[in-house]
Amino acid sequence: MCGICGFVGPGDAAALAAMNGRLSRRGPDGEGVFLDAPAGVHLAHRRLAIIDLEGGRQPMATADGGLVVSYNGEVYNHAALRRELEAKGHRFLSDHSDTEVLLHGWREWGEDLPAKLNGMWAFALYDKPRGLLFCSRDRFGKKPFFYAVRPGFFAFASELAALIAHPRLADACLSRPALRKYFAYGFIPAPNALYDGTHKLPGGENLFVDVATAAVRRRRWWSFCLEPTAAVPADAETRWGERLLDLLDAAVCRRLMSDVPLGVFLSGGVDSSAVTALAARRAPDVAAFSIGFTDPAFDESAKAREAAAALGVAHTVTTLTLDEALALMPDIIGRLDEPMGDVSLVPTALLCRETRKHVTVALGGDGADELFAGYDPFKALRAAEAYARWAPRPVHRALCLLAARLPVGHGYMAASFKINRFLRGLSHPARLWNPVWLGPLDPAGIAELFGEPVDTEELYSEAIDVFESCPSRDLVDKTMEFYTRLYMQDDILVKTDRAGMMHSLEVRAPFLDIELVDFVRTIPHALKFRHGTTKYILKKALERILPRQVIYRKKQGFGVPVGRWLADGALAMGKAASLERALDGRYIDARIREHRAGEADHRLFLWNLWVLRHMNLAGA
Repeated sequence: MCGICGFVGPGDAAALAAMNGRLSRRGPDGEGVFLDAPAGVHLAHRRLAIIDLEGGRQPMATADGGLVVSYNGEVYNHAALRRELEAKGHRFLSDHSDTEVLLHGWREWGEDLPAKLNGMWAFALYDKPRGLLFCSRDRFGKKPFFYAVRPGFFAFASELAALIAHPRLADACLSRPALRKYFAYGFIPAPNALYDGTHKLPGGENLFVDVATAAVRRRRWWSFCLEPTAAVPADAETRWGERLLDLLDAAVCRRLMSDVPLGVFLSGGVDSSAVTALAARRAPDVAAFSIGFTDPAFDESAKAREAAAALGVAHTVTTLTLDEALALMPDIIGRLDEPMGDVSLVPTALLCRETRKHVTVALGGDGADELFAGYDPFKALRAAEAYARWAPRPVHRALCLLAARLPVGHGYMAASFKINRFLRGLSHPARLWNPVWLGPLDPAGIAELFGEPVDTEELYSEAIDVFESCPSRDLVDKTMEFYTRLYMQDDILVKTDRAGMMHSLEVRAPFLDIELVDFVRTIPHALKFRHGTTKYILKKALERILPRQVIYRKKQGFGVPVGRWLADGALAMGKAASLERALDGRYIDARIREHRAGEADHRLFLWNLWVLRHMNLAGA
């Protein structure tokens, strides 16, 4: 796991050093640069050494110097690809570096290389003879890739802060369209990015840069798509469950490869417990890590201890007070390069901090909720369909007014919060339910915040595209695609990457193994969400390796009480000059007053605003 950056066009070694210096936490074990000054190509790398500690230094070049790569990620099938390439006559210089597989793989397969890889990555590969910079991002976007294009100039980096450290981008201004999308979703969806003229390369895309002109071309090479089979065998639950468990076991096994200490995250929920159980089978000395809070409403540590005891794994739990978490929040948010409103970033960052004291790599359960319909909104879909079909609009408006008068509760997923969210979403067409349920503000609120009309189709263009491009007409399938293609890439995986890299910890996601994903895509949703049970077939499969009380316990989120902290003033709102010029201060002040008076629950909006105001924004 590493940090990468570089540019094509105007600039020098000092500009490259400024960019690379912003990536130190991503790579504390070393740094390297490559310069082809006549061609204007500059590549840099910060290394967190995981595989082939001696032979994996970067940027890495072929023996003839014709190819050079700066790479962030892990390719879990690199040993098999190396053997295949050696059989074709390729000769490797390193002992077992996955980085070198990219170089020889490009020479052998060209732009078909990414489809051969099973792993997570973002890389830039310079093909000197062809005058081409080839950039690629993994299927789900687990590893970040920001870029900017100007006439005769192209730059990229693992973090936005590193990208805009180049002098050519020093005049970066906040993007109003990106800010509107942030308040619509709670994250900024790719390819949008926070500053004008900056972009994120979406997961599953390649980018080609002509070195002579810095002209850029993007090409999608992979897309997630549900393709449920129509031929469901009578014993599908058993047969497919066994296949599912075999593939997950293989995925965990692949992710145990490491030349440094490795552990697992364990919340006590079904996903992390499954990964822990399978990891312990292959590596009996693997250690599990958890954090807990002294406030029982936000504490999962008892469940984690129960799961660890049942599985017989060594287990380290760090217990914090909520006041300790509160004190650390400005530092956590200050390290973000782009805003995200997922409050679970805070405990995740704390978990990564504590885990890094013991290991350099951790396995987690990301991806299971998206692939197996694990979120609460799946339980609301049928009720929402019936309500939208039969409830007259005047009745709906009256119910919204009544719900707004419910007593405000600041506990985890309080009833008043869920009811108001449910009704707010149903004020819009079905294609907008998921983003409106999820987002900090609805279109009317965003229009007030920015003091200008909002084009709803443009605001939610990414969610609408997912909804309309899903081949299924069923809302369960469309919702799974929303969470997998959009929410997971730009929220869940961003959260995990940033939280891990704040503490130089690599986090791996076995549930996103491509062989497992390709099988899960074919399972009909009736076996994923069944009679109100989320992740049904996964849970049935895991009965072979986990206790029932671990599998079927009530799902709990990973959070801290920001609603309460915002209400009692523990989270001081602060100001950011460059941000305030874009937003309506009167609207903000009114929402703060209402929240503190207990008249309304604006926790999501105010938390997203708090994050923005406490980041190190350019021009702030």
